[in-house]
Amino acid sequence: MAFPKALAESNPSFAISTNSNWDAVIVLATDISTINHPPLTEVIRQHSQVDNRTGKEVVLMAAAGLAGNRLIFAPVGTLERDTDDVRRIADAAKQAVLMARDAGARNPLLILGELPDKPTFANAMEVAYLAACQALWQPLEAREALDETDIEPVQSIGLCSANSVDCAWLEAVEAGRRLARDLCGTEPERMAPPRFAEYCQQAFAGTSIKVSVISDDATLRQDYPLLHAVARASTHVTRHQPRVIRLEYCGQGQIENTLLLAGKGITYDTGGADLKTDGHMAGMSRDKGGAAAVAGFMLSLARYQPKGVKAIAEIGAVRNSIGSDAFVADEIIRSHAGVRVRIGNTDAEGRLVLADLLSHLRDDAKDALAPSLFSVATLTGHAARAYGPYTAYVENGTARSHGCGEALCEIGDKWGDPGETSRLRREDFDFVRPRSKADDILSSNNGPSAVTARGHQFPAAFLSIAAGLDKHERSSSKPLAYTHIDIAGSGVEGGDWQHGKPSAAPVTALAARYMPKA
Repeated sequence: MAFPKALAESNPSFAISTNSNWDAVIVLATDISTINHPPLTEVIRQHSQVDNRTGKEVVLMAAAGLAGNRLIFAPVGTLERDTDDVRRIADAAKQAVLMARDAGARNPLLILGELPDKPTFANAMEVAYLAACQALWQPLEAREALDETDIEPVQSIGLCSANSVDCAWLEAVEAGRRLARDLCGTEPERMAPPRFAEYCQQAFAGTSIKVSVISDDATLRQDYPLLHAVARASTHVTRHQPRVIRLEYCGQGQIENTLLLAGKGITYDTGGADLKTDGHMAGMSRDKGGAAAVAGFMLSLARYQPKGVKAIAEIGAVRNSIGSDAFVADEIIRSHAGVRVRIGNTDAEGRLVLADLLSHLRDDAKDALAPSLFSVATLTGHAARAYGPYTAYVENGTARSHGCGEALCEIGDKWGDPGETSRLRREDFDFVRPRSKADDILSSNNGPSAVTARGHQFPAAFLSIAAGLDKHERSSSKPLAYTHIDIAGSGVEGGDWQHGKPSAAPVTALAARYMPKA
């Protein structure tokens, strides 16, 4: 699983010269006046006399005497407005590195102009590297069918900075992001549940992560009853049978944070008996983006080996198929936590999978040191409608009192992986209340979440009850912080779930928050 190595350069005079190993120089700056390297500014000035695009868009210039005889100037625009953030750097880096690749560069060097002295730009160089890797990634199917070195030819990216750059941390994060993109972005047969599990086992082979996979149908039916119900119509097809993947990491030293993560891995979502129609099924092979992000974050931990962190993840890899044995609305199914769930709509399947995973993780959390629970999912169209391309963090009372969501939002802004916080309200719990004595909770309404009031918040209330987390509020003897993370708006670039590149959100934010650099 190759991707461009991150290599720090502290001597710009040598790095930009033809004596270095770099074969293109990429300059990211607001304008030429912020570039403190005369050899670069001279080339840009001369080129501007014959190309009016200079300083307005990304431009490739012939640059005799510079590394690779190539200079790419990528203007990032003004950064002084209140709404400007480090994604301006990321956007320019994506365009520039693709231009460098297409020009034949295999080892480009990144240089930044002077940026505003604001915390939001403190990690600009690192964000530029991660953005470049995002732009250069090609789908797993393409890499397996074609020559990987032809379609992903860039071998390394130089980071020319006067400040220290932790390349090991960056590469650990990018390894996780790449795994997340592969798992999320791959078509439904290549990444059907058994093969999803196999890919995870291969990715974690030789690492400190303990991997276990549950494939036995009787065990899944008994221990993950809601998950198994979603998978019921797929169990008759061997290659589509469900899997639960458990990943465990334990860092050295005194544990300061125990992270418990549940990942929704719907490898294909037909909608089940409540079938998706009018073309809305296209792109539903990416409904495993939450599980992909959880696996990616765990790989970042495995690569970087942070001390004081323990992490346990459970991933439900399930195909929501349509067939004679499909589960249907009105069924009442008892969750792992013992809650009687009435099915409201079979296309609200992800929360059923997550509820059983969270219930198991709740058992792990009871005796854990400083536990925080998370569910990560491409769960609702409402999250995308409400927040656009931003990750939604929905906190319970304990998580909100700990500032869990706000901390992830704050650090996400600095790393180009932004989000917005929501809080659970009484209306969310009222929405899923039982309508009779026959059941304890309703899984969902039967309308689209995007047009349902509080459509991304009430599923978190359902998860709290169905997983038994409502027994661990702030007033209880064992409060547990729980944050539901909905990436339906942030999980792919441009909101195009069929063709857009998976973004690997929120791997970077989680890593920056819980995997501090050495």
